[in-house]
Amino acid sequence: MRSGPSGMSAPCSVNDMFIDVHVHPAFYEPINGDGCRERMRHETLGIHKNGTAKLEHIFNQMRLAGLDALFLLAQDYCVAEGVVPVTNDEVKQLVDLAPDRFMGFAGVDPHDPGANDKLERAFGDLGLQGLNLHPGRQRFYPMDSCAQRLYDICEAYNRPVMFHAGMSWEPNTLSRYGRPVEFEELAATRPGLRFCLSGFGWPWVEEAAMVMVKYPNVYADTGILHFDSAREFLKRLFTHELAATWVDRSLRHQVMFGSDNPRFEQIRMARMLDQLGLRESTVELIKGSNALEFLNGLE
Repeated sequence: MRSGPSGMSAPCSVNDMFIDVHVHPAFYEPINGDGCRERMRHETLGIHKNGTAKLEHIFNQMRLAGLDALFLLAQDYCVAEGVVPVTNDEVKQLVDLAPDRFMGFAGVDPHDPGANDKLERAFGDLGLQGLNLHPGRQRFYPMDSCAQRLYDICEAYNRPVMFHAGMSWEPNTLSRYGRPVEFEELAATRPGLRFCLSGFGWPWVEEAAMVMVKYPNVYADTGILHFDSAREFLKRLFTHELAATWVDRSLRHQVMFGSDNPRFEQIRMARMLDQLGLRESTVELIKGSNALEFLNGLE
């Protein structure tokens, strides 16, 4: 049996868990006591219609979507833009409020001279369970020297990395930094580093599939809703841009459910997983088992 998240008492059988691996908690009420920080987040993230959400609302949304746990991603653009939208300590604060539902990922700007110490503290002192990086916003390529020590730390702690790959709706991003082929050398030279190409690297989804099929340490999530409805876009992704058989046969252990919430709504995206024509066993892997292996590695 796959192990559950470290320090987490699962609300259901580990194998039955449904996990959203791509959640930005910028507007969760417990970390929005400062109106100036809230306004900064709206401007920095390009999200203007969301108010703050009480945890009771978050838990209700999870219930309606059938979700058991969320990966909460910190974001640090301190060198790139002089802002840290969501700090590691804020993510730790949220995890402590609901350790059975939240798993925290650290945010570090690779260009920050103190990045290594920040990440060591995030893993060692705060107990965060992975690293979140945004190459297009932080302006680095995956193999740049500024990121190599961060990967060393992740491997030393057996922690995975979430990369925002492909297109990003956030302001001041350049998609070329997150093109999936840019991650191939990282996958090849660091087979022990598990990392995820969020949003399936859209619009380069076939390129992402190429990297994934060659390297089992590379994952992708479904937080890719850039046009139309969840039904239309995800159906196109898994039946036209990628053949359903590619996911059902070759990539089934490397695809995870991610919503990119709050930009996209979790409920409709979660319900679409059961309507894609994939085998039930593949859907179960996407919903939770793959996320647990991504988090913990094979044990």
